[in-house]
Amino acid sequence: MAVYIYSITGKQHPVRLDGLEGVGDPPARLRTVTGGTLCAVVSDAPDDLRPKRRDISAHQRVQDRLMEDGTVLPLRFGLLAPDDEAVRGVLEERAGEYTDRLKALEGCAEYNLKVSQDEEALLREILLASDTARELNDEIRRGTAAPDAQVRLGELVAGEVRARQEALASGVVEALRPFARDQQQAQPTGEDFLNISFLVPGDQEELFVTTELSLANQMGEDVHFRLNGPLPPYSFV
Repeated sequence: MAVYIYSITGKQHPVRLDGLEGVGDPPARLRTVTGGTLCAVVSDAPDDLRPKRRDISAHQRVQDRLMEDGTVLPLRFGLLAPDDEAVRGVLEERAGEYTDRLKALEGCAEYNLKVSQDEEALLREILLASDTARELNDEIRRGTAAPDAQVRLGELVAGEVRARQEALASGVVEALRPFARDQQQAQPTGEDFLNISFLVPGDQEELFVTTELSLANQMGEDVHFRLNGPLPPYSFV
């Protein structure tokens, strides 16, 4: 039977699994597979594994419990292996790599920050700051603009939006970087212009969160910060 893999720890980790359930319906029983100095938390994989809320929650609860007692490499939902022997083989073959990652993550948690900006407020700022944009906008509204005015205004505004948001994002990252051991930037989606994860040591978490709150207050109501954490450090495995 295929094996579902939740996470990897050092063999010295207590790996308390009491009271936890694995993925599947009925829930699979959790167990460990040891290879050299490493240990993987696994269970039998259900035949119809899907990213259902119950299974995602079960996966996350394993990570949260393990993080309470030590460093863990949290694997993303859905990782399978053919059997326990295959898991053991990977632990032994990649022992150096996994051990290095455990050391890099020791005492740390992930914080994910997404930032967006009110589009109407930003457009008003651009029209106030740019004479060219304001004149084009006025001509379009009066019906006296050249045929290409709408395109020119769109390009001008898009360029201004990009420049302003890149500057904001850079300022936010630079302010938070001193409190993080590492960072991973992802492609923003939707209205967000920044999507970044920080690997924050436990002794820096309070300063990190306080600085993030200060930045959010400084930038005002038109810039929206959404900080999620502490999380298992998925982005840094």
